[in-house]
Amino acid sequence: MLEMTIESIRVSMLNHQRVVILKEKSAERYLPIWIGPAEADAIAVKLQEYQVPRPLTHDLLGNVIGALGAAVNSIIVCDLRNDTFFAKIILAVDGKQVEIDSRPSDAIALAVRMKVPIFAEEAVLDKAGIIIDPETGKPAPSREIPPEELERMSAFRDVIETLDLSDFDKGKPDA
Repeated sequence: MLEMTIESIRVSMLNHQRVVILKEKSAERYLPIWIGPAEADAIAVKLQEYQVPRPLTHDLLGNVIGALGAAVNSIIVCDLRNDTFFAKIILAVDGKQVEIDSRPSDAIALAVRMKVPIFAEEAVLDKAGIIIDPETGKPAPSREIPPEELERMSAFRDVIETLDLSDFDKGKPDA
């Protein structure tokens, strides 16, 4: 498992679908995950520290988990099957670890509220991770992908090929 950070939320110019871009914390590999507009807004609201007058759905979920005596420990993007990402919310309940199946978008929205780490399984990054070409700013697969797998992942390929990530460092403080 590799720890990830939220690099940004982007909009695909092809179909206006939202993509959350996770970045491997200790490397230059990225994981783009398509998400719905509501989930993109839920993540962005918290990342931008925008105050809402009433709890949103993911705030409510976090409040319910806490009120029941549990705590969110982390979330894991754990699988990619048939062009669908899968995630788990890892809870601590009565001294035990409980894994809850989740869409990655909901798990990420909860993670930003609860300030817990986001992880991705190495196998998921092997399948869908990308590395940014420093010369072009364009994404490139992080490994050689067999033609049959490329065909299965055609929906992702179209979005990945049109992402322009050359502005990732704009507006960020110098390290």
